[in-house]
Amino acid sequence: MPTISLHFDPAVFAHLASASGNDTVHLTLALGGGDDEGVPMAAPVVPRGPLSDLMQAGLLEAGTVLTFHQRRANRRGRAVVTAEGQLIVDGHSTPFPSPSKAAEAITGNVINGWTLWHLPAPDGRTLDELRQQQKFPGNPA
Repeated sequence: MPTISLHFDPAVFAHLASASGNDTVHLTLALGGGDDEGVPMAAPVVPRGPLSDLMQAGLLEAGTVLTFHQRRANRRGRAVVTAEGQLIVDGHSTPFPSPSKAAEAITGNVINGWTLWHLPAPDGRTLDELRQQQKFPGNPA
């Protein structure tokens, strides 16, 4: 019996996470390594919005899980970066366009999501620290 290996782009998981319980999600599988003529190729997804610069610079990838923990308020948050540069927050079916909007969905307060969301361990940097690493126009090195 041959070994079957399935590889999914992180965007597939982000899409599944954003689907509601009543949605139908269609997946098409095709054999790889052969003549792919006639098999439509999906257009590449280009990230947009506030996270796009970090993604295009290779500092943040689709599928990255971001977290935060506010000890004093005893709140935790978890979000997944989509290929489009949005954040899918646990418990919410609609992606959020910015780190701050995603954080506000959990905390209920207007809050700076750039300083709240952290990369997974062992890195642990905030999105703001990533942004500082990347040289943006008008932003000192």
